[in-house]
Amino acid sequence: MAIESSGWATMGDVAEKAGVSKITVSRVLRSPDKVKPETRERVRAAIAELGYVPDEAAGGLSSRRSRIVGAAISTLAGSTFASTVDGLGARLRQNDHQLLLAGTDYSSAKEADAVATMLGRRPDGLVLTSTTHREETRRTLEAGRVPVVEIWELPADPIGYAVGFSNRDAGAAMAQHLLATGRRRMAFIGTAGEGDRRGRLRYEGFAEVLEQSGSAEVRATAAAAGTQTARGARGLAAVLDRWPDTDAVFCSSDSLALGALSEARRRGLRVPDDLAVAGFGDFEFAGEFGLGLTTVRVPGLQIGETAAQLILDVNAGIEPGDRTIDLGFEVIARVTT
Repeated sequence: MAIESSGWATMGDVAEKAGVSKITVSRVLRSPDKVKPETRERVRAAIAELGYVPDEAAGGLSSRRSRIVGAAISTLAGSTFASTVDGLGARLRQNDHQLLLAGTDYSSAKEADAVATMLGRRPDGLVLTSTTHREETRRTLEAGRVPVVEIWELPADPIGYAVGFSNRDAGAAMAQHLLATGRRRMAFIGTAGEGDRRGRLRYEGFAEVLEQSGSAEVRATAAAAGTQTARGARGLAAVLDRWPDTDAVFCSSDSLALGALSEARRRGLRVPDDLAVAGFGDFEFAGEFGLGLTTVRVPGLQIGETAAQLILDVNAGIEPGDRTIDLGFEVIARVTT
């Protein structure tokens, strides 16, 4: 049985582009070993160029809408995107839609697989926490006829829509806060993930302010292995082993900051007297009834709700006034600085 297209490039388009029959295209998709290698490669090249996605749900839907929204989330571990997923799912359920989740581990290859799989289910929209995509993924998304919302960042040229805040400005704001407390020898602790663009932007904003101040020095390290907490501990250890006079660290997430605080305690350092520690995200454990961690608070729940509403509005024929929605951030000063 032939696979029907998901609403943009059709199987017929692929067949015409490759100079083969629709049956041959179907065989390449279902039983590639039964097709000659040169024909198979020609069909696959046409699929990539046209952004064709097989519709695995074809024939099984009674209406044009699936009432499913897909979300490719950089990580499903920890608290990073928890409130955003909660907001996204809740707003969709209020409008009789369901959320389909996939974790990408900050990998553009895994994101590409997730996007292809989700588009095959004919979703009513897609939400992506990454704005760094493979060229073929972006081409497929741009060719699609579903709303795409990139979140937690504000790309200059969003695929469809963007909801988030400026990570660069957030890093800059934390640098200004630490400068105001008298710190001058500061370090940034991030991760070495392939797709952690947000962390890099936070570092760039942080470093830029310190460099412009003319009175502060910034050091940076990234730990690639282990849990976020373990990475934070290893990151602080690396910083202090190389620069023992460091007087403040800004971590690209609260989970990293938790590890840094644990390493500081292990070394007998007093926080904030000997070392100031700041994080990002304002996770529940960072609050006044937890660690009392200085951090950057972002409106995670609102980001999810807004992304969901954008998709619902676009599918209802309501065009948003702006393609990019900046929900801002806030530096929350607590006892660790």
